[in-house]
Amino acid sequence: MAAFFSDLQSKRLIALKGILFLGLGFLCLGLLLSEGLSFRQWCLVVIALWAFCRFYYFLFYVIEKYLDPTFKFSGLRSVITYLMALPGRKAGRLNSPISNSEEEKQ
Repeated sequence: MAAFFSDLQSKRLIALKGILFLGLGFLCLGLLLSEGLSFRQWCLVVIALWAFCRFYYFLFYVIEKYLDPTFKFSGLRSVITYLMALPGRKAGRLNSPISNSEEEKQ
């Protein structure tokens, strides 16, 4: 089962995955249009979608590029595992530039 969930290497399958996500988005958009939502409901859907996209961007790009460039994420599970096991979580800090021994001296 682990081999089934290994990293996707094929460029064709990666492109197919992107096309399937796009198709799913259009399908959901069509279903929302058929519901006859009000302008306010549409605005809330757009804002929620934007916020979730930004959160996803934060999970992968921002954490990997700015908070911990040494760690490469492979999916949501790796992000959750990483966030739960952060070594520098003392006092709410993500990655303190001060080592633990230096913190204890202060």
